[in-house]
Amino acid sequence: VQLQASGGGLVQAGGSLRLSCAVSASFHSFNSLGWYRQTPGKERELVGTITMGRVTTYVDSVKGRFTVLRDDAKNTVNLHMNSLKPEDTAIYYCYADQLLPSGRRVYWGQGTLVTVSS
Repeated sequence: VQLQASGGGLVQAGGSLRLSCAVSASFHSFNSLGWYRQTPGKERELVGTITMGRVTTYVDSVKGRFTVLRDDAKNTVNLHMNSLKPEDTAIYYCYADQLLPSGRRVYWGQGTLVTVSS
């Protein structure tokens, strides 16, 4: 399984960006998909997820500003980010996971940098 993230860049505070993640496998094989982010010296943080039942969850800091959407026909999962803040600056990673008898298996995209200027 391969994930390819794209769409990062530089944006001013208050602006918007859309990240996209192309997944090489059918969504039917996954438990959930979504996005994490990481800044230097900090642990990777879950930003938003969407389950196969289309239930979404978000970290409190992005609620009302970010939206995770999936397109099953195109095998993509997107992160729509609005009202961006400088503290949203991070490398964003898309993921997909499976719940196997041996445990949870996570597949990662390569990361895309989002920089929000004040």
